[in-house]
Order: sequence, then C-alpha cells, then structure tokens
Amino acid sequence: MPKYDLQDPTDLDIMRAQFNMLTHEDFEEYIETAEAHNIGYKKIKVLKSSSRKVGIAKYLSPKVINWVLDIIEKLDEIDEDEEEDEFELE
Repeated sequence: MPKYDLQDPTDLDIMRAQFNMLTHEDFEEYIETAEAHNIGYKKIKVLKSSSRKVGIAKYLSPKVINWVLDIIEKLDEIDEDEEEDEFELE
C-alpha cells in the first residue's frame, strides 16, 4: 500500500475513494478472515465499526481510513498466501 500523506487533500480523496469502493460483503469477508487469523481485538473492532460506514467515508477520520486500508491490504496478503498454498497441494 502506498504511504498516504494525511495532510494532502489529494491523498485524502484517494483514500476515501478506495474506502467507498468497498461493500458490506467485502467487509464481512475481511472480518471473517481477521477473526479466523486472530489479528487482534482492536483491528477486528475497527473493521466492524467501519463496516457500518461503507460508502460514506466522510464520517471517518483520515487516520481510521488509513488504518482500515492497511488492515485490508494485510488480510488480502493472507488470502493470497492461502490460495498459493492450496494451489501447491493440488
């Protein structure tokens, strides 16, 4: 994930747009993956609270959006690693 400058309006717009592209279904999958891998109570909690704000990033602080996007990127990496492991077993 690129490093975003939380003081730059352009970066903030990009972060909000990425967050707004996520759906409730996406968040459900991320929360399930996070719980399955025990990534931590605070991270799961922020995912759950952010899932209620899907499509309306303007109600979340830039720090929270950045944190959620970072968590989601790490969860995507976990999923990719699992898919690679399944492919190697076949």
